[in-house]
Amino acid sequence: MKRNILLIEPNYKNKYPPIGLMKIATYHRNMGDNLVFYKGDLKEFIINQATELCIGKLIKIDKSINWLEKKSIIYQYIKTRKGSLIDDLDITDSQHYNLILGWLENYKNYYWKKEYIDSPIWDKVFVTTLFTFYWKITIETIEFAKTLVKNHDDIMVGGILATILHKEVKEATGIKPWRGLLNVPGVLDEGNTDIIDDLPLDYSILDEIDYEYPENNAYYGYMTRGCIRKCPFCAVPTLEPKFNRYIPIKNKIELTKQTYGEQRNLLLLDNNVLASKNFEDIISDIKDSGFYKGATYIEPNQLDIALSNLRKDFNSRAYIRKSFYLLQNLLDKTKGDTQTLVYNVLKQNSLLKLDTCTKDSMIKAYDVLKDLFESHRNKSPKLRYVDFNQGVDARLFAEEKVRLLSEIPIRPLRIAFDNLDVKEDYVKAIRLGAKYGIKDFSNYLLYNFKDTPEDLYERFRINIDLCDELNISIYSFPMKYHPLMGDFSENRDFIGEHWNRKFIRAVQAILNATKGKIGKGTSFFEKAFGRNIDEYMELLHMPETYILYRFFFESIGLTEQWRKEFNQLSPSHREKALHIIYDNDFNDVQSITKSKQVLSFLNHYTNYRKDIITQGTELYQLKQEYDKNPTIKLKRANNI
Repeated sequence: MKRNILLIEPNYKNKYPPIGLMKIATYHRNMGDNLVFYKGDLKEFIINQATELCIGKLIKIDKSINWLEKKSIIYQYIKTRKGSLIDDLDITDSQHYNLILGWLENYKNYYWKKEYIDSPIWDKVFVTTLFTFYWKITIETIEFAKTLVKNHDDIMVGGILATILHKEVKEATGIKPWRGLLNVPGVLDEGNTDIIDDLPLDYSILDEIDYEYPENNAYYGYMTRGCIRKCPFCAVPTLEPKFNRYIPIKNKIELTKQTYGEQRNLLLLDNNVLASKNFEDIISDIKDSGFYKGATYIEPNQLDIALSNLRKDFNSRAYIRKSFYLLQNLLDKTKGDTQTLVYNVLKQNSLLKLDTCTKDSMIKAYDVLKDLFESHRNKSPKLRYVDFNQGVDARLFAEEKVRLLSEIPIRPLRIAFDNLDVKEDYVKAIRLGAKYGIKDFSNYLLYNFKDTPEDLYERFRINIDLCDELNISIYSFPMKYHPLMGDFSENRDFIGEHWNRKFIRAVQAILNATKGKIGKGTSFFEKAFGRNIDEYMELLHMPETYILYRFFFESIGLTEQWRKEFNQLSPSHREKALHIIYDNDFNDVQSITKSKQVLSFLNHYTNYRKDIITQGTELYQLKQEYDKNPTIKLKRANNI
């Protein structure tokens, strides 16, 4: 008997698709179960579910009416309860009019009176989890899942947060989460010998949702599991306690290619691949899979793949959506008579709206448009890249390993630079990479842990200097440390022992201007973070508004005025001012100090934050003038 399986990812923003759910999808697809993946607004899920159930019921009642054409009206009626929408349905001539009204009322109540709780349709619900600071939205999602499943024992919660905060999740929801990997048989069904973690990924579920993962068009996987290190800031020892030194990937890539088509890049999520004694085998596997130096990729015909899977009844929900958007793109690309032809074919088959698309109509349209689609699709070759996305360990760099790395199109080569203790190894690793022709590097710079603000600047400067010396690119991504467990694990409020709220906000304000990364270019870096430690520390103390709109406030003289007043503060006044500044809370400074000099100085932190973005203020008008002509000399108003 087919089971109804629901896979949910909480509606947070994330770069990579949920690999665990993609493997679970493959398992249940192989079992012949009905499967749905959802990521989005949870209320919208119920409205959509109510609409689908309602449409199914109304089709049985009166087949003479094209209910798919009226789907959006029914959706709006269930969502808004507006009676006027009933008239828009134009169903008064139906001999089943009163029965139809009754079922419309029924599914409106299904949503508004939460009747779905009393009649759940899902046999199993899986919820994936990510970072612990997504605690609130994750718990809300689990609670939502409890209203959908027939039996709470058939909810499985897994992933990073579920593993690290397993006790807290059970206390908050009553659901006992799964900890770690799904790497033993019989986890989902007793007696089944499949190991979920070894299964290939179901890429089709990503086409069921509106959310687009930034890192797409790639094979995702692991060639090792775990790590030989036990870094105190890292979750890997908890998530993957045993180091598995080799997981062949070639066969999985081939299976993915056969069902979902060729993917451009290879994104590997290994936590310490250089620690593997099978590193040569790993590189060989990668090259044999088509990822050798200079390898190119031509995107396959996505419409052919979608229709092939539609004909097999493989996730029709996903491939109807995908085919619809591909054909809409073809309509947008074409012109003149060709566009008219495409439009007419889509119209004749009711494919101009996603709501009215069906498998059969899509197949009919495809048979007419497939040659046209093939002639208009992009066939230009693109270089392929390999990305060990979690980074490699600088302490394990050696000539032979770097030579092997240079044989694959690795871009970027990510090397961890978590603290200055690994400075010597890190610099050696960058130099070795450059020696073997690797030009593009990246790293995450952990901060707010045991480091000082000055440590972060020094790591930045090391990267900038290496770029200039070796003619390479290093993109640095500062990553704020968050505790894995304890009081601050469920939010982003933790402040390290050498940091304070103001310094954290200042770094984030600077990164806002650099789009979260620091790349090659000494002059750009020095303007962003200062030419030396003194300038950098001055920036950390500077009002956030002055950082965000750096050039504007410099042009009207307020930055220099702040600098002058800051340097003129007496030792006692400076101590009082810094106490307030470091807390980064300026809402009620009068209750903290009565010093007129301190309060006057703190005006720099309080007076301009709203004015610069509020239309009609003098500061806003000055900013508009500056944006039109940054070279103009602006005269600051007296009251600014």
